[in-house]
Amino acid sequence: MDKPLAGIRVLAIEQFGAGPYGSMYLAELGAEVIKIENRATGGDPSRQSGAITLDADDSAYFQAFNLSKKSVTLNLKDSKGREIFEKLVETADVVWNNLRGSQPAKLGLDYDSLKQIKPTIICTHISAYGRDNDRADWPGYDYLMQAECGFLGLTGEPESPPSRFGLSMIDFMTGVVAALGCVSALLGRDRQGGRDVDVSLFDVALHQLTYPGTWYMNHGIETDRVARSAHPYNTPVQLFKTADGWIFLMCMTQKFWELLAELIGHPELKADPRFLLMSDRAANRAILTEVLDAILSTQTTAHWFDLLQTKIPVAPVNTLPGALDNPFVARNGMRQTLSHRTVGDYEALSNPIKLDNHRLSTSCANGLGADNEAILGEELSIEDLEALKTSGVI
Repeated sequence: MDKPLAGIRVLAIEQFGAGPYGSMYLAELGAEVIKIENRATGGDPSRQSGAITLDADDSAYFQAFNLSKKSVTLNLKDSKGREIFEKLVETADVVWNNLRGSQPAKLGLDYDSLKQIKPTIICTHISAYGRDNDRADWPGYDYLMQAECGFLGLTGEPESPPSRFGLSMIDFMTGVVAALGCVSALLGRDRQGGRDVDVSLFDVALHQLTYPGTWYMNHGIETDRVARSAHPYNTPVQLFKTADGWIFLMCMTQKFWELLAELIGHPELKADPRFLLMSDRAANRAILTEVLDAILSTQTTAHWFDLLQTKIPVAPVNTLPGALDNPFVARNGMRQTLSHRTVGDYEALSNPIKLDNHRLSTSCANGLGADNEAILGEELSIEDLEALKTSGVI
């Protein structure tokens, strides 16, 4: 496949979630993404994070965020390491990092520091709170953004403590938004030159407040948690009990409501004055929940899903294994088998982007410093590389 970012070289100083997740999109779209890691500290800490270790410098957690990337070890705080890095910058299109906001300038990873070396370089920065405000020195993580930006307050049952998302969605969204900003800057580079691109976890989280945020800012409407993960206004749009679990129905229109009543064998509900219109159903949400629970609890989730799918918007509530073992996932090509240097066959999720109706090819992430010779050897001999490794530069 001819990938659109082929020929783009990205130097990535990154770790854990947001940065690696975003740069993995660049890598799988064809960019040569080179992780620059410090061997003395073990490289990206996620190489040893999570439940499963694959080998001495790899984990299942690391693979989830670093497919298709290369690895070079380099101590950027060493003068010789900095010299080698600047040589790499001459060959690169992007310098990418997800360090604390005050760090890129201190480490010379921003455009002001690199423009004399490469005027067209795109310096992409992912940080917790940004680089140009009074929180630039603050550390920060996804869960904190969910807390401060209102996500926990909007999630969970009304009577329960605030709840975070089950996954680090702010990290993932920030990585993708940064990739979009980076690619946009690359697109405009011929006309506008190099520049800094900044994206922060906090800003992305706040931006995700979307319509509830707009309602509050303009009309003073405070969106609260609603039982059963329901939509704040449209009804029935929520979880319902079945004989063996849960199912999620989304009757976002009058048409879907009336069709639901027919399909579940209770057409009389359409004429019930308590449920006649969307506004009536919203006013009587608790009663409607009891009515539909009683009906849907007579059969299994699979029964109702088979009956309702393709006719109204519906989904079973799966466990994580159920979600991944769903036959549709395999038919749709969202699981793939790769070759891992240590464990052999290794399953990974496919990139959600398709080009020309084909999934993007990918490969497992490389070991720590696995590409030193191939990449640094463009300028250095084998003897030089060995000496630099002995001295702790690479």
